[in-house]
Amino acid sequence: MSVESPLPSGQGALAGLKVVDAARVLAGPFAGQILGDHGADVLKIESPEGDECRGFGPPFVNGHSAYFNAVNRNKRSVVLDLGKAQERDRLYSMLETADVLLENFKLSTLQSWGIPNVQWFTERYPRLIHCRITGFGDTGPYGGLPGYDAAVQAMAGLLSINGDQGGEPVRIGVPIVDLTTGMNAAMAVLLALQARARTGRGQMADVSLFDCAVSVAHPFLSNYLHSGKVPVPTGNRHVNIVPYNVYQTASFPLFVAVANDRLFAKLCAHLQTPHLPTDPRFATNKLRVENREALEVELSRAFAQVDGDAFGKQLLADGVPAAPILDIASVAASEHAQYRQMVVRQPGYVGPGIPIKLSDTPGSIRRATPTLGSMTLEPNADPFDQG
Repeated sequence: MSVESPLPSGQGALAGLKVVDAARVLAGPFAGQILGDHGADVLKIESPEGDECRGFGPPFVNGHSAYFNAVNRNKRSVVLDLGKAQERDRLYSMLETADVLLENFKLSTLQSWGIPNVQWFTERYPRLIHCRITGFGDTGPYGGLPGYDAAVQAMAGLLSINGDQGGEPVRIGVPIVDLTTGMNAAMAVLLALQARARTGRGQMADVSLFDCAVSVAHPFLSNYLHSGKVPVPTGNRHVNIVPYNVYQTASFPLFVAVANDRLFAKLCAHLQTPHLPTDPRFATNKLRVENREALEVELSRAFAQVDGDAFGKQLLADGVPAAPILDIASVAASEHAQYRQMVVRQPGYVGPGIPIKLSDTPGSIRRATPTLGSMTLEPNADPFDQG
């Protein structure tokens, strides 16, 4: 099967929605893929050089990176050199029939095209949902600055709270800011579409990496605002919940997260330490947080006596959150990831699955990642009706 061929599918929840994805790299394209997964017709606008993350490899598949593949399925690629007025006119003609525009152009780029402000799009196309993704917004002290995931993690405080206890700040391994921004952008589009169904008008959604990064600094930001205490890295420990940590068993490390007194009592029963829940130092979560170090000594001693595999399964069966620390290969091979269809291997596409599972209108992978410029625009025709 050609990688350009549509893959089998049903009608998704967003079938009939027309999306112009003019964003690059990760946050915007991820938002476009979410919409595409659920039935939207997504046209990806690329420069003649292509989205730079086509080259973010190895590995490479069919000439572009696995990185690119993971956020650009269910799209068709249209090449436009937007530095040329005639090519910009072709983009504007797409917006005549589009429902959604996703973009992350620099404000200075828009102004160089003769677009005076970001409101121009919804003023010219009143029913358009214009989702604008920026690093820090277009105004304010950081307004207009470029945004990069790791840099925004640093500027939003996320690095300062991540890492080993007493150690140096560490970047969160996955591009959490870009991915969160992409999810918020997709949600913003859906919210604006719901409002349009009521008012008949489109609107602009302003989604910035900085805002999204600050919004997920939970519970550290809220704790600081109410206590005045500046948070520091805590490793695998939770600042507000004890026990919540990695414990070394006789065989391998086991992550345990116990969020209430009932679960703590269950854990201690399995560890054969029934005296701990009745110890006045550990009777409530508040007391366990206050006496964290003493409790960790007791728990570490008890965990060292059990087999991690059998004990972890025993805890889970009794409703106590516990998990081995798996590498990515183990996750990809796991029966549950396969059962939940979160690892997809099908003709034309290999990659992560669709996490949102709707009962009546499920999402689907209908198109593999497009090659650059796979779609040629026909003159005087609605691009969404071509193929």
